[in-house]
Amino acid sequence: MKLVLWDIDHTLIATRGVGRELFGIAFEEVTGTVMREQAIVDGMTEPVIFRETAELHGIRNDRAMFEDFARRSADLHRLHAHELRERGHALPGAATALAALAEMEGVVQSVVTGNIRPVAEIKLQVFGLDTHIRFPYGGYGEDHDDRAELVRTAITRTRTRHATTTPFTEADVLLIGDTPADVAAGRAAGVRVLGVATGRTTTAELDKAGATAVIAGLEDLRPLRALLR
Repeated sequence: MKLVLWDIDHTLIATRGVGRELFGIAFEEVTGTVMREQAIVDGMTEPVIFRETAELHGIRNDRAMFEDFARRSADLHRLHAHELRERGHALPGAATALAALAEMEGVVQSVVTGNIRPVAEIKLQVFGLDTHIRFPYGGYGEDHDDRAELVRTAITRTRTRHATTTPFTEADVLLIGDTPADVAAGRAAGVRVLGVATGRTTTAELDKAGATAVIAGLEDLRPLRALLR
């Protein structure tokens, strides 16, 4: 068995600013403060982004406030799914890559993402990329602040659901992401990482971060297949 864990934003999809706008709306509704600036988002989990954004505005916050924010964010993504579809897009090769891996014997696909699970599901459903993803197996922003822990969470969840089938080790896990934070999380969790330079990070930067392999995009599936053989 092989487990493939996909990052979502800038690896499979681009929201073209919609995600930031919805974050801002939810932030204002929950905190009562207009969001003037947002904390760094690349590779970060949603609780960390919310907390650091609140701190930028001098707002004291706690887990309960984040959970209120998370619920409102999920509602807003449902309400604005049409806008996400119209303005955002699936990245080139994403649908083909997911379908190709689904045809490989023994490959299971899920996600490791800083998004909360409802938002992760909506984002992939909007662009028709949810068919081959086993969402119950994934690691999500609400699970932990540390991205490496999300990888470990996804591995544990997958093992629990496949307890009676062939076991797999960290060597059988491939994390796919577009940021140095994805690479660091995979390395900390002891899994291989395929860096995809479809976001704001170059192939050279992903290679320097320590990715097992690096590709410019998902159009050429040969490197991905090679890592799973």
